[in-house]
Amino acid sequence: MAEEVVWRGSSSQWKNFGVYILSLLFCWLIVPIFIALARYLQTKNKIYELTTERLKITEGVFSKVTDTLELYRVKDLETRQPFLYRLVGVENVQMNTSDTSSPFIFIQAIPSAVGLGDKIRNQVEIIRQQKGVREIDVE
Repeated sequence: MAEEVVWRGSSSQWKNFGVYILSLLFCWLIVPIFIALARYLQTKNKIYELTTERLKITEGVFSKVTDTLELYRVKDLETRQPFLYRLVGVENVQMNTSDTSSPFIFIQAIPSAVGLGDKIRNQVEIIRQQKGVREIDVE
């Protein structure tokens, strides 16, 4: 069965709101304008792609780096909406995984209407059933 894209997107620029305000206040120094531009480009070029089997995170402005997480490795999923994010309709998705290279993944400022947390959870359950994977905690 071929891998299909379930969702693809990037974080909202609302996560940089504080940087943009400070850059606007201190624009007479010129340097904050470049800091705001760098943050804009970093946020715009960090792409999340949820497929039926993996979560791919591609980031970088000039050089691209892609980190891949097999969905059956997701142990815990949490959705958070701070007050200011609730006002603008975005949320954070936090995942704890059993992957040694990336045990903690934080996806920041994703539009709430997407329902990314539910999509990830559904795909995790489907792929675990397909592969016959079960979670065992050993202490």
